[in-house]
Amino acid sequence: MPNPKSSNFKLLLAFACVFLVSFAAHAAVTVPAKTAILVNIDQSVSSKDARTGQKVEGSIAQDVLINGKVAVAKGSHVQLSVASVQASGRLSTPAKLFLKIDSIEVKGQKYTTAANWAGKNGENHNKRNVEAIGGGTGAGALIGGLVGGGKGALIGAAAGAGAGTAGAAATGKKDVTLPAETKLRFVTTKELRIG
Repeated sequence: MPNPKSSNFKLLLAFACVFLVSFAAHAAVTVPAKTAILVNIDQSVSSKDARTGQKVEGSIAQDVLINGKVAVAKGSHVQLSVASVQASGRLSTPAKLFLKIDSIEVKGQKYTTAANWAGKNGENHNKRNVEAIGGGTGAGALIGGLVGGGKGALIGAAAGAGAGTAGAAATGKKDVTLPAETKLRFVTTKELRIG
């Protein structure tokens, strides 16, 4: 005949094991500072029309692993925002566009996240402007010299420089665009406790 005390003990032990396994599966995980987080942005963003604070949706591009265990699963929702933006100026101001992570959602819970900004600086206009203005000056001097001699070369150079400057100004805007599905690499600046 089975011992009722032994059966109760085994049943209690089984419940305790299930409880501990369940607790361990839901235990908090700490993502340390300086952990890389790769994020896909879900929409296109451009320095031409983005505004500081504008919300941008994204998702985790690859599992964030801590001690070999998944702390944040690939596909988890990420709320980002525009941290810094500068539209391109015509002659001198290069564009810039940087995003920051506001929060990451794990198993339905949002966690505020502190990480560096990620994005892009536009190209410096100076070299291209010098080439455009200098090219216009040279072309104007050549044409003016052929048509009117020395005095014509001076007049042509001035006209060419003006045309080169106008051309540089007309074509000078080079905004930064981060297309949808762009992967951005963020690095946490503080630990992130999940769970």
